[in-house]
Amino acid sequence: MRRVAAALTAALLAATVAGCAGATEPPVWEPTRAEPPAPRPVGVEDPATIPDGPGADDSCEPRESLRPDGPPPPPGEMPAGPTMAEIVERGRLRVGVDQNTYLFGFRDPHTGELAGFDIDLAREIARALFGDPDRVQLIAISSADRIPAIESGQVDLVVRTMTMTCDRWQRVAFSTEYFTAGQRVLVRRDSPVTGIEDLGGQKVCAAAGSTSLRAIAAVPARPVPVSVVDWTDCLVLLQQGDVAAISTDDSILAGMAAQDPTTHVVGDRFTTEPYGIAMARDAEDLVRFVNAVLERLRADGTWTELYERWLAALGPAPDPPTARYRD
Repeated sequence: MRRVAAALTAALLAATVAGCAGATEPPVWEPTRAEPPAPRPVGVEDPATIPDGPGADDSCEPRESLRPDGPPPPPGEMPAGPTMAEIVERGRLRVGVDQNTYLFGFRDPHTGELAGFDIDLAREIARALFGDPDRVQLIAISSADRIPAIESGQVDLVVRTMTMTCDRWQRVAFSTEYFTAGQRVLVRRDSPVTGIEDLGGQKVCAAAGSTSLRAIAAVPARPVPVSVVDWTDCLVLLQQGDVAAISTDDSILAGMAAQDPTTHVVGDRFTTEPYGIAMARDAEDLVRFVNAVLERLRADGTWTELYERWLAALGPAPDPPTARYRD
């Protein structure tokens, strides 16, 4: 019996092996390895909405501001005026600034503090008011929030790479010009683009609320404007390949190129962007005081010192913009 059982077992095993040898093996399941889309910054509008309207208003000379009453008085001896009195009584100057534009207004990763050309300019105005540059409250705002922050009374001044235009003069007042920029284009170094005219039908990024968006939309080649909340969001989109270029003031683009050496600025300026310090429309006393401070900074070399500290990447320091007055 044992021999019979062993023979049967051997026969069954041989049949099983033979059957398996002729069978088709089941397919091996492998998970799909599709790459998820790269996350986009919050607030991207693609394509951007360009405000309706007739376009740029050239009914005024946007660089002209109110003439100062004289040199800024010593701290504590402020000229009469309701806006100045309120600031002095409060004991600090509230200034809307940027925290995302390298060189002009950014958060220094080593100190955690806001720094840049615009930041130091705000501190110089606080120094003239109180004798102390630290008596300033720096409030980070977006490009789109610059005018609303003034109109709501959230800030006394906005020092945030803000172009003076006739449209904006209808809602806020400006100082005299403190910096001159012009719109150009930033692309990756391996891009064939040499200027804005090469970007027809391609996506070009700018910050919401900036004059750059309307300028992009007005280019005859018809690039496609894409808007973001902050300029660094544009750099993220360019690095991810979501846009072909960034277009705004060359002063802002220079900071991005310094942050990412795989990019560079190309093309000629196709706009002129005079920067001014924005204030409430009825704050005549504050406008005249700020213009007096700017006069001093131009004359005593402080403006040049600030330029050389922050903006040397743009080239040798030029002469400060000449003040223009309407009265």
